[in-house]
Amino acid sequence: MGDLMHALPALTDARSIWPEISFDWVVDESFAEVPSWHPAVRNIFTSAHRRWRTNLWQSVTGGEASSFYKELNRNDYAVVIDAQNNIKSSAISFLKSGPVHGMDKASVAEQPAFLAYKYRHFINKTQHAVQRQRQLFANALGYEVPENEIDYGLKPDAFEKSEFQIDSPYLFFVHNASWTTKLWPEECWHELIRLAEGEGYQVMLPGGNETELQRAAVYADSHSNAIALPKLGLSTLGGILQKASGAFCCDTGLAHLAAMIGVPAITMYGPTSNKLIGTAGNNQEHLVASTETFSCSPCYKRRCNFHGGNVAMSACMQAFNPENAWALLKAQMIRK
Repeated sequence: MGDLMHALPALTDARSIWPEISFDWVVDESFAEVPSWHPAVRNIFTSAHRRWRTNLWQSVTGGEASSFYKELNRNDYAVVIDAQNNIKSSAISFLKSGPVHGMDKASVAEQPAFLAYKYRHFINKTQHAVQRQRQLFANALGYEVPENEIDYGLKPDAFEKSEFQIDSPYLFFVHNASWTTKLWPEECWHELIRLAEGEGYQVMLPGGNETELQRAAVYADSHSNAIALPKLGLSTLGGILQKASGAFCCDTGLAHLAAMIGVPAITMYGPTSNKLIGTAGNNQEHLVASTETFSCSPCYKRRCNFHGGNVAMSACMQAFNPENAWALLKAQMIRK
């Protein structure tokens, strides 16, 4: 999800050069809402990598893969860009006829994705992901990257109005992540929710799968100010985030959604690097693991090996103190 959001400022750049330019976007069905938020996107084509991978034979014989291929090649394009530059996206690029642009061998996120591209561009890997996307689009379309700050270019009505009517101010706590090493201990979330309650805040707790929904329900059952949200679409969650006073997040897609909207937010980075993939936007701050204490951070591992261990929960994330986290979030909300 975060990769898709990182590409949106590149579309805004292109529109600043050619106001009438439009894009068709191929995206996994799980995240099809993201491209719809930008006015430069004309058509959205959905793929289904997860379903196709688990039942490849049915996808082929049932006609879904064939239909996708025909839809993908229905139109000719002046330029085709693989913005994700990984194995999954390069497989789609390989199926698309036309002048496909992507990152070169030294720049791609995953090898050997570069083999799918006719035009290969060197994009410095030490840059933030948003800047890498801006540079790729500029190279492919033939302009210089604008010097302005990143602009996600969201439509004014990109997000749906929330049905939740809450009179008191509320916070949005993103307790989920795709890796267990990026999670914050449950006792820390309990303490942060208690601290928020002490200052009159309700807390919204999202969940994208059954495990996350159950965890949110446990927090909500334990605290009168906590509300476990049902499974909601990204546009609906964006509508809830827009009205939040602040957000506190693990490193996951919803943290980037908060950054796009500009809600005051703190995002934790232990096993991952905030310099390369950190939330980017207005009112964002990062809580980063101490490299003096954790010289292995960022390790990008799904098991923590600190001090020779092999555990699911990372030591660097456990070191983040709820009281300090609350103080940082309050300061961020004041600064806005």
